Amino acid sequence: MQQGRSRLSFWAISLGAFVMLGLSLSMAISLGAVSVPFGTVWGVFFDRIGLPIWESDWSKGRAAIVWDIRFPRALLAVMVGAGLAVVGAVLQAVTRNPLADPHLLGISSGGAFGAILALLHTGLFLGLLTVPLLAFLGALGATVLVLGVARLAEATSADRLVLAGVAVSFVIMAAANVLIFLGDPRATHTVVFWMLGGLGLAQWSHLIFPLAILIPSALWLWLQAPRLNAMTIGDETAATMGIPVARFRLVVFAVSALITGVMVAFSGMIGFVGLMVPHIARLFVGGDYLRVIPASAVIGGIFLLLADIAARTVMAPEDMPIGIVTGLVGGLSFILLLRK
Repeated sequence: MQQGRSRLSFWAISLGAFVMLGLSLSMAISLGAVSVPFGTVWGVFFDRIGLPIWESDWSKGRAAIVWDIRFPRALLAVMVGAGLAVVGAVLQAVTRNPLADPHLLGISSGGAFGAILALLHTGLFLGLLTVPLLAFLGALGATVLVLGVARLAEATSADRLVLAGVAVSFVIMAAANVLIFLGDPRATHTVVFWMLGGLGLAQWSHLIFPLAILIPSALWLWLQAPRLNAMTIGDETAATMGIPVARFRLVVFAVSALITGVMVAFSGMIGFVGLMVPHIARLFVGGDYLRVIPASAVIGGIFLLLADIAARTVMAPEDMPIGIVTGLVGGLSFILLLRK
């Protein structure tokens, strides 16, 4: 009886979360410097996918705002929020550190280095794709460097891997600051805006990249939920269950780096999503990672959508960096979680 109630409660929470996600998506597309009614938002959507459900009574300008600007931006927010939240959840499991988040391994620092290199030194030689591409390569390079340092120092334990990531992060950020110092001072505003996070690079043609990485990677992590549950108990317990602890932890770190690298490449450095959202998810669904991972993904998408709405409306028509909003809201929320 109790198990049946637990399942019913989980599905009720899941349904409520998806309803909230749909509502947040609608609000993110509707609200802004130019408000668009919900009916117009979804009317344009169905019209563009070839399923017009009512006559179009909107202007071409509003249709362009909805379809070309706000829809891809909102979808990117969902993907970035989901990706960072899932990575935060699994890193907290394999490190048994409740303060672990996607920036733990120096991945964001590597992404920042690549973006600064593109913005201040190489130029946009591949057009608008230059910044996310070099940011992604920088994030992957940072991950390889962290894993190389960990292997050189034989640091396969959770604590030592974290220390390797922190050390590499400081080195890479020092190199990034050198690039800023040597670059054009007139372009530093663009660099600072990117480092504070933003979704302005969202385009339909670019969404395939984060989507193609997020879905298979998050699915693989979800399939590893039994192992992640064992890792939260301790390395010794996981080893007695036949789990190759050191190798599994390194693989999870690599997959997490892949997800984070892509998200950082298209959104900049957005903090607190991966740190805070998994804790909120556990409040609703418990500690089983079969539930924590999908719950974190949905809540992360909702959180970043709401943060993007605030970033676009608080100082409209100016577009505030979304990292400021997530840092402020995330920090205050985490303080409240600590009190409880």
